Amino acid sequence: MFWKFDLHTTSHIDQLLDREDVTLRELMEEDDVLQECKAQNRRLLLFLSQDHCMTELVNLITTEPPADLEEKSRFKFPNIACELLTSDVSLINDKLGGDESLLETLYHFLEQEPPLNPLLASFFSKTIGNLIARKTEQVISFLRKKDGFIGLVLKHIDASAMMDLLLRLISCVEPAPLRQEVLNWLSEEKLIQRLTELIHTGKDEERQSNASQTLCDIIRLSRDQANQMQENVEADPLLAVLESQESVAGLLKTMFEGERSEASIVNGTQVLLTLLETRRSGLEGLMDLYSQGYERSYTVNSSILHAIEPHLKDFQQLLLNPPKKSAILTTVGLLEEPLGNARLHVARLVAALLQTSAPSVCQELCKLTTMDQLLDLFFKYSWNNFLHFQVELCVASILNHSVPEERPIPGLQNHEEEKPPAGPENQGELFQKCRLVQRILDAWEENDQIQAEGGARRGNMGHLTRMANMVVQNLEKGPVQSQISDLIKELPEDCKGRWESFVDETLRETNRRNTVELAFSDYQIQQMTANFVDQFGFNDEEFSEHDENINATFDRIAEINFNLDADDNSANATAFEACCKERIRQFDDAEEEDDIWEEKEINYATQVKSRTRFGVSHTSESSSRSSLENGGRERDRGSGSDEDDDSRQSASDPGSLKESKDNTPSTPGSQSAICKLCLLPIFTQSIRQLSLLNTQSKVIVCPGASPSPGGEWPVGEGRKAPLVASDSSSSGGSDSEEDDKTAAATETTSSGANKKAEVKRLV
Repeated sequence: MFWKFDLHTTSHIDQLLDREDVTLRELMEEDDVLQECKAQNRRLLLFLSQDHCMTELVNLITTEPPADLEEKSRFKFPNIACELLTSDVSLINDKLGGDESLLETLYHFLEQEPPLNPLLASFFSKTIGNLIARKTEQVISFLRKKDGFIGLVLKHIDASAMMDLLLRLISCVEPAPLRQEVLNWLSEEKLIQRLTELIHTGKDEERQSNASQTLCDIIRLSRDQANQMQENVEADPLLAVLESQESVAGLLKTMFEGERSEASIVNGTQVLLTLLETRRSGLEGLMDLYSQGYERSYTVNSSILHAIEPHLKDFQQLLLNPPKKSAILTTVGLLEEPLGNARLHVARLVAALLQTSAPSVCQELCKLTTMDQLLDLFFKYSWNNFLHFQVELCVASILNHSVPEERPIPGLQNHEEEKPPAGPENQGELFQKCRLVQRILDAWEENDQIQAEGGARRGNMGHLTRMANMVVQNLEKGPVQSQISDLIKELPEDCKGRWESFVDETLRETNRRNTVELAFSDYQIQQMTANFVDQFGFNDEEFSEHDENINATFDRIAEINFNLDADDNSANATAFEACCKERIRQFDDAEEEDDIWEEKEINYATQVKSRTRFGVSHTSESSSRSSLENGGRERDRGSGSDEDDDSRQSASDPGSLKESKDNTPSTPGSQSAICKLCLLPIFTQSIRQLSLLNTQSKVIVCPGASPSPGGEWPVGEGRKAPLVASDSSSSGGSDSEEDDKTAAATETTSSGANKKAEVKRLV
């Protein structure tokens, strides 16, 4: 037995701990030190929790290792030390969180001059974050005593680990009352204002980016937690500051003050986009614009829109005069004036503002002809799909926007002077000033001309197709059907005729082609699920029942319908159908009295080999004469050729088919068992041959026909079906029988091409 052998291997760590002079470094050299620590090895934990060991561990993660060490081993011990300190073992957490001297050692890491070592900064952030989650009260109390803590963190904000530390302070503090105290403390320290100031042209771009990302994460975390909390919970002070008009105005002032840099504009716009989010970003949320009845998870604070509105002209100016960028080489050629990230973010901002349906903002955008500028960029940068998608969202927002007069406008409930919806005005600008319909038609004709000359299809044609479909859909039904219908009627007569022809012909054909191609694409990428098999006609139960019911698969295959297009006036077709009706029948064990698996003796009767053709009998004399004329070629071809010729003779001669049917020996039990077992491969071959019939004329084996005396199924053009049963001729016969077969084959060959044509026209 296995348990009589002691196969337990003692860890080498226990052996090291038996020594009185063992050092921390020796233990950290062991590969299983982390495993033993997390496994609550008591001796190891007591050793690690000693004062000198804890101090050494903290020093390892906060002190730069010597530069003369090999690069691959420089941070080996700091990494192991960080893993030990954050192994979530209560003994280590209690020691680290309860010893203020250890916390002071950790805190001194922030007092270094920037830049911090990014790897050590991540070790520090992970260790402090673990303490915030496990020893919350002790660590928060210690940090609040440090007046310069927030300043030091922001000083090193260029390290992404410091950004993570701030987010842990906001999201990982429990319980709720303590979390509220932390939020109030961070608000008193003016965290939001100080982060906003970092998004400035004169600051380092890495610091700007991390400060912007921190503000975006604070907005999302605060909103998510506010949705999860009860209504009577105190409001988040950080979110309140971020959504205030004063804070948003300060951010915009920072973006546009002094020399405008692309980094400050992009980072500041990202914060604005996050403030304007009505739900978490994602494809599902964006594509909901195309569905009517679009509901937001929460409304946008009106103070945000009031702060943005005066600066819309600044964003419009960015579309006209963006920050200078050098030419870049792309896969489609040299781009002299790239679009740039700044203009792309302006397009995203305009799309987000239009989704709010704020009347004052929409009217201001209309006055500035912002949509006209965006459409110009849409057609100018025909290969920038990021821009195309944002312009498409803008068009969708305008076409789908219709707010009843009695319904309060989302996000503007507190507006002092509510204005009527700006939807009709924006739609008028879209069709009249922006000439959307004319641009669609002109761009489509230009693309057709380019493709006719052998050029590539433009990259914005897919988005242009969807925009055209949006116009058609809203013209047929939708909240602004009447307005769009009136605008279409006001188009010039030539443009109106071109549009109607485009919709009825070109767009319809494009949609049909896209539907087929996308359907096939969806089929290719579909996942292999449990329901996937059902699409091919079989259920899981049918596969599992085979062991119990042998007829399961065959009964299912018996339901397959064969539709063969044949010439009803052909005598061969009539004979083929008559043969099928006589021989094909569904198998039902309930109708059979005999057990198909019962062993029975199979008797084979000798079949007559004479063939009749049009009432004329062929004697052995004619067979011998034909054999001599052919020079004995039939003997060289062997019995296989004879059987092939016999099969062709049977297929071409209705009389031979009938005689074969009459002379086929069988017993009820044996025939049922044999045919059922062989039915699946026969039907498989029949289906394959049926598929070939769609492209070329072939003679197909009749699935229910009887085998010829040679043991083969009648097929066209020399094709063979699987052998089902052998009779007396296949198991060895007399010489006269061989002569008869040769005579029949020779007569078939000498009958000429007309009979071959009849065979081919069988179906």
